[in-house]
Amino acid sequence: MASPAFVLIACFLHLAVSQNTTYQNSTFDPISYVNQLIGTDNGGNVFAGATQPYGMAKAVADVDGQNTAGFSTDSSNVTGFSHMHDSGTGGNPSLGNFPLFPQICPGDDVDNCNFQIAARKVPYVASSVRATPGYFALNLSTGIAAEMTVTEHAALYHFTFPTSNSNGTSPLILLDLTDLYASRQNASISIVGDGRMKGNGTFIPSFGSGSFVSYFCADFQGATIKDSGIWVNSRAGSEPKEIFVTRGINLFYIEAGGWLQFERPANRVVSARVGVSFISSDQACSNAENEISGDEWDFAGIKKSAEDAWRQKLNVVSIDAGGASQDLQTNFYSAIYRTMMSPQNYTGENPLWQSSEPYFDSFYCIWDAFRSQLPFLTIVDPITLTGMVRSLLDTYKHLGWLPDCRMSLCKGFTQGGSNADVVLADAYVKNLTSPYGAIDWELAYEAVLNDAENEPLDWSVEGRGGLQSWKRLNYIPALDYDYLGFGTNSRSISRTLEYSYDDFCLATIAKGLGKDDAYTKYLSRSTNWNNLWKSDTTSSINGVDTGFTGFFQPKYLNGTWGYQDPILCSPLDGFCSLTSNPQETFEDSIWEYQFYVPHAIPQLVELFGGADSFLSRLDFLHTSGLTDIGNEPSFLTAFLPHYAGRPALSSELVHKYIPGYFNDTTTGLPGNDDTGAMASFTAFCMMGLFPNPGQNIYFITAPFFASIAITSPITGKTATIKTSNFDNTYTNIYVQDATLDGESYTKNWLDHSFFTEGKTLVLTVGGQEGSWGTKAEDAPPGMTGS
Repeated sequence: MASPAFVLIACFLHLAVSQNTTYQNSTFDPISYVNQLIGTDNGGNVFAGATQPYGMAKAVADVDGQNTAGFSTDSSNVTGFSHMHDSGTGGNPSLGNFPLFPQICPGDDVDNCNFQIAARKVPYVASSVRATPGYFALNLSTGIAAEMTVTEHAALYHFTFPTSNSNGTSPLILLDLTDLYASRQNASISIVGDGRMKGNGTFIPSFGSGSFVSYFCADFQGATIKDSGIWVNSRAGSEPKEIFVTRGINLFYIEAGGWLQFERPANRVVSARVGVSFISSDQACSNAENEISGDEWDFAGIKKSAEDAWRQKLNVVSIDAGGASQDLQTNFYSAIYRTMMSPQNYTGENPLWQSSEPYFDSFYCIWDAFRSQLPFLTIVDPITLTGMVRSLLDTYKHLGWLPDCRMSLCKGFTQGGSNADVVLADAYVKNLTSPYGAIDWELAYEAVLNDAENEPLDWSVEGRGGLQSWKRLNYIPALDYDYLGFGTNSRSISRTLEYSYDDFCLATIAKGLGKDDAYTKYLSRSTNWNNLWKSDTTSSINGVDTGFTGFFQPKYLNGTWGYQDPILCSPLDGFCSLTSNPQETFEDSIWEYQFYVPHAIPQLVELFGGADSFLSRLDFLHTSGLTDIGNEPSFLTAFLPHYAGRPALSSELVHKYIPGYFNDTTTGLPGNDDTGAMASFTAFCMMGLFPNPGQNIYFITAPFFASIAITSPITGKTATIKTSNFDNTYTNIYVQDATLDGESYTKNWLDHSFFTEGKTLVLTVGGQEGSWGTKAEDAPPGMTGS
């Protein structure tokens, strides 16, 4: 439960953001540039519905097509309207619990209603879809119109029924005890008093272990209740008024829920208010009553409150577009918007332990988020990110491990290293703080040290596996013998590379805290990536040698080499996940992972044979079809030319991928958004900066606008990036010269003080590569030597 102190903090946070807001001009409204339908088709899996920033309630129409986030613009059928979702995730659909579904039954006879999903689903009218921050609406082919808005923990729906219907006149709304994944194990519902529906269900997370219990409380306004009851499969009755249902047997999924039938309202509108909770149905009711109160629910007022919450967040960033198209401006602000949907603020809704600390959920997954989404929040919303970091540490404090992935109160599957280590190091080097609660860095060090030294029993959901081999052999072996813990015994190459960087992040925190012995130890361990480099490995595509020699390769316990084709797991040769085609690299190829040594790129340049050879490999990666820019390991590779003195090549790659692969269409993402990973990549690139997370480094490239200003919600100071000679046809994408606060600036990177101190960077651009940022001393820092 939330403590009174934290509730007070939340009020202060709201005030602080509003006080530190800057507007481009008196008429500019950033939410008018948000297109929530970007990435709602072609696998982007973006949540398109109504939500507040980081809000728990997320209301939208659910469909039977691409429904990972509920709704898709794929013209599939609507199966219901539900109140909680995750955004941009891959794999199985997430949440979508307890959907409502409105209909008018032939002859007003409940026996003629359609209750099961297969029978009740109906198409939606594509031209009717409307989505703005805090709001979603569409029309069903049956003539019923639905619109919805949200508070933090409750959804408010208006269902408008047709003017006339020859089949009947009495609206019926059912509630289904299911979720999008059909993972329900058991559930119950009761209809009490004047038609209030209360209940709960036990469900399974879409990418994790264990189960969770979710609660709801639904009330209705606008029409007199004619009848009510429960339904099971295709039949319904007025008695009883409650039911408990299990999953079913022999793979038969029992469909069940409750229903209310209404007298026809004069204005044809029936309103539904649904509160949600992880604590109890009574708390779900309290959430709804506290957040959507009164005898007449104020839909317009709730919608405006949600819009204002988004305005306060988005107004931190302002631009002078300089003639850039509205499509690009929409792409930019929509991307910023999507970075703030998750992780979700479940403070006060955590039944697992008592704490006065904030609790955030839907870290889905940190393997995706640490690379750009969470670093982006460090800039635009450091107050909330501080709460997220404190939540990670509180999870460690009560569960014994930092999460690597977490959703719906459950432990999610670990994809590579212990990536919360990178999040903490990134926050540490950027001195992340909040006036409403500091980060306990000694606790952070303890948590990261725990990841490095102790192996959990189940390292598929937390910590690191194979630590005996890691400490003894200095690499993760293929087919490792590990009796301390259990997990998916694959990904030996990618885990070796990630563990190396995790140890570097631990060394970074240790150095800052004056723990010199630990710094020396873990800095040494951060060089373990070298031990899987095999200098004589070659690579071919369709039998044609790529011309490059030397790649990472798997190594067994006895020190002998195994083999994985360097192109395996790339777009040219199959996808490799934890369960589908598991290999020694995760979700990408050795070709991609050969560049994942974020702390030692100068060493990598040397290992590859110098700058020209290094750049040649990078160019081949990005031109041969081997890279998948829609998957997070590719992000950093677009900026590595900076280390070889060629920042112009990074700028070329950025302008190749945006808007070519990241744009403002429904198919405008090259992969699932991963709770804002693709969004933050887009927003960073368009600003002309990108982080090397875990280090105090932002790479500089040519921005997409004439000027961009970011006001710190903590300091109130405004950092500005101006582009001299800006060209909205993007011929001039090469930085020729730069000044920082009026002084000549030759480095091709910045540190975080640029944002906290409100500095001004002026970039002069031209149509050809210049000499700016090309000297050895201009490159970002990194480990050197063998």
